Amino acid sequence: MTIDDITTPAYIIDENILVHNLEILKYVEDKTGCKILLAQKAFSAFYEYPLIGRYISGTTASGLYEARLGREEMNKENHVYAPAYKEKDIDELVKICDHIIFNSIGQLMRYKEKCIRSGISIGLRINPEISTQGDNAIYDPCAYGSRLGVTIDMLNKADEEVLNGVEGLHFHTLCEQDSDDLETTLVSVKKHFGDLASRVKWINFGGGHHITRPGYDIERLERCIRTVQEEWKAEVYLEPGEAWALNAGFLLTSVLDVLKNGETQIAIV
Repeated sequence: MTIDDITTPAYIIDENILVHNLEILKYVEDKTGCKILLAQKAFSAFYEYPLIGRYISGTTASGLYEARLGREEMNKENHVYAPAYKEKDIDELVKICDHIIFNSIGQLMRYKEKCIRSGISIGLRINPEISTQGDNAIYDPCAYGSRLGVTIDMLNKADEEVLNGVEGLHFHTLCEQDSDDLETTLVSVKKHFGDLASRVKWINFGGGHHITRPGYDIERLERCIRTVQEEWKAEVYLEPGEAWALNAGFLLTSVLDVLKNGETQIAIV
């Protein structure tokens, strides 16, 4: 098949570029011993899951349907995080997920026992309260009044039993950023949550890591991962999204008409 044989519009994935990205991510896994998960909210072209699954550790979902997709199409480690869950969704998620991450103390306390009985590793999303977004404030989960993650003040006001059974911490503060911002975030995580971080089994750095972008500082990322592994004796997870398919997708269209209005050139596709 050639491009002329494709009915447009069509979205085309260049598997050579996809594999290039996968090799970079696998390199980070192999070099550091961390685990990298496909964030399906950013890339859910499940035709490619068998290929992706040969390089990395699993999938992460933002809800029930993505969790089903990850289990059915890749069937490796399957994680889920959502700002809130319905009880009927939890009843299914405990059957198909390995990690379930909660956004609030209320959700954690509501569903914790059900997860423990099912052998699920429970995580709590924390808010490091450090903003690195610059002009992208709309994407900043550490903005004032954010609904995303538990602050240290919230934890300090809760009963001690809240953290019983919690095995991991999760933070997601980046959006298409380099590892210097991750390093800044980890300083704040240590300041606010260092004691708790030393008591959990795993720490999830979330997504927004632009690892496959030319010029991304992979060596700094490796240092960040090793620092957490060595200081807190925790397993490290990353959940990049766009980095998987960065520059690997193309929208193929057909130009049906060309016209000019004043100085404006127009193509109708």
